[in-house]
Amino acid sequence: QVQLVESGGGLVQAGGSLRLSCATSGRTFSNYAMAWFRQAPGKARESVATINWSGGRIYYADSVKGRFTISRDNAKDTVSLRMSSLKPEDTAVYYCAAAESRSIVPPMFDSEYPYWGQGTQVTVSS
Repeated sequence: QVQLVESGGGLVQAGGSLRLSCATSGRTFSNYAMAWFRQAPGKARESVATINWSGGRIYYADSVKGRFTISRDNAKDTVSLRMSSLKPEDTAVYYCAAAESRSIVPPMFDSEYPYWGQGTQVTVSS
C-alpha cells in the first residue's frame, strides 16, 4: 500500500505560479511511476503529467506543455508539479497518483493508477 499526501494548492492570479508537492510513504518509491491528474467541476478527470520510475521519461498534456514541470526525488520519496503562467482554465482539484511500474513508459490513464492522494484545490482567478 502506498500513501500519498498532496500540498501546495491555493488561489493565484492568472499568470502566476504554484508548486504542488506529493509526499509518499509505504513502499519503495522508485518502484512506482507517478502522475498528476486534475478534475475541474463538471468535467472528467484528466492527466496533467506523468513520470516514470527513474524520472527519465516524462509526458505532459498538450494544454500544459511549456508551462508545467513534473519532477521526482527518489531519495526523498516525493514528486512535484511546478505550474507557471497559470490560466483560469487550470482551476481544478489536482491529484497525485502512483502505479507500481518500472517500465520506461509510465502508465498514461487514471485507470492504471491504483493509489491516489486526497487532492489539493488550485484556483486561478482572472
